[in-house]
This record gives sequence, C-alpha cells and structure tokens, in this order.
Amino acid sequence: MPTPPLIAYAHVGKSFDGGRVQAVSDVSLEVAEGEFLAIVGGSGSGKTTLLRLANRLIDADSGHITVEGEDVRAADPIRLRRRIGYVFQNGGLFPHISVAGNIGITPKLLGTPAPEISSRVDELLDLVRLDRAQHRDRLPHELSGGQRQRVGVARALAAKPRIVLMDEPFGALDPLTRDALGDDYHALHRKLGLTTVMITHDMTEAILLADRIAVMRSGKLLAQGTPSELSGSDDPYVGELLHTPRRQAERLKVLLPPDARDGTA
Repeated sequence: MPTPPLIAYAHVGKSFDGGRVQAVSDVSLEVAEGEFLAIVGGSGSGKTTLLRLANRLIDADSGHITVEGEDVRAADPIRLRRRIGYVFQNGGLFPHISVAGNIGITPKLLGTPAPEISSRVDELLDLVRLDRAQHRDRLPHELSGGQRQRVGVARALAAKPRIVLMDEPFGALDPLTRDALGDDYHALHRKLGLTTVMITHDMTEAILLADRIAVMRSGKLLAQGTPSELSGSDDPYVGELLHTPRRQAERLKVLLPPDARDGTA
C-alpha cells in the first residue's frame, strides 16, 4: 500500500484583488515524505502563494490542502505553523533579538523549558555550522547575509518539524555562499529526514538540490518530475527554463580548463 503524501494540494485555487488576479489556478500536487521538492517559476507565477497556502499564511478559495493527512482548513493556523519550519528570503529574523533568541522563539512559544531551549540552540548552531561562542549573543545586523540565512534555517528547525518550507532561501546571497549553504541544507535535509518544499526562480539551483521539480507559470502547474523527466517535456516554457543551465554547462566546459585535482589534467 503506497504511503500517503505528507503535503497534498487537490484542485487548489487562490485569487486576489476581488478575484481579478488568479494567483493559483486548479493546482494538484503531492509531496512525499522525505522528498525535496523545488517549485520553479518567474515572478507572478504563483509559486510563493502555493507555499503560503500550505501553512495557512493565506487560505485557498477552492480545492483542498492536507498536511500530514489533516485538512489545513480544520487545523488551528498557529499550531499548524509551529509544526512546520519556514525559511524566509533574507532570513526574516527579528532584528532586536539575539541569534539565540531568534532560534529559540518557537520552542519558547510551545512552552519548552529554558534549559532545554538553550541546549537546542547550541545543537542547531552546530548543525548550521556557526560557532556558538561567536554567534549566540549577536544581533542579526551584526551577521553577514549567509550567517543570517543559517540562523533562519536553525530557527526553522528548532521545534523539530517534519516539514520545512523555504521561500527563495538563498536568492540574495553571493554565489559562493549560496552554493555552500545550499549544499549544507541539502545534507541536513537528508540527515534529519525532512520533507522540504523550496521556492526558487533558479532552475540550476533546483536541479542541483531537489529530487523533483514543479514548474509554475501564470498560476498553473505546467509540469512536474525529476530533472530527466522534465527534459522530456514538450512544453516550450519548461524547455526554456532547462535551456539556461544546459547552455551554461556547455559554455563552462569550453571556457574552463580541466581541473588538475580531478585527475583529467
């Protein structure tokens, strides 16, 4: 018997501005337990709306969404959000609260004892590769962009969620930091057995990090599948999205000499 999906969207629709803007239109999508799903699309494609519907930051107009088998409409939205990790673009940290305070805020709201929270903060700082002594008491403005994003990931993991939602989590970072943090999060996803849904406009990032990719355009789900499955899509927009990483790979092969470290030089 197949395992039920951890997140399921069934014919979901959402509009804004009195129905004049259809942000999400008749989307059906399932996310399996342990899966890393990337949702890709340009600005206005509906990808962030789809993410926010899962933890009821906004409510759907039509269709059904279930999380861990529960219809989100029947769930208390605050409790629902506290059991789902959420990583914002630029970290979304509270500016006047220390790193430790930011990471520990959800366990504190859940009534976790202070010594347990302190221990969890230390554990998470180790997990996201931030030195405890150097970073614990700093304020967000004293951190680099990559450090803030690492704290954002730690905060999302603080209450030991099974699901993590990520909204363009690495988009504002420089390429080296972005690559390192993407790899580190991917390792955490595997190590902790998480189910991750990540929004990105970068198809290369999606291919490198995700098990499966969903492509959104103008509120509609155009295609979904592994990178190789998407390569077989006859949708012109999907082909356009895949063209850029392919072209970059071809150009890099020509422009960069073989690296002596890989044994081919």
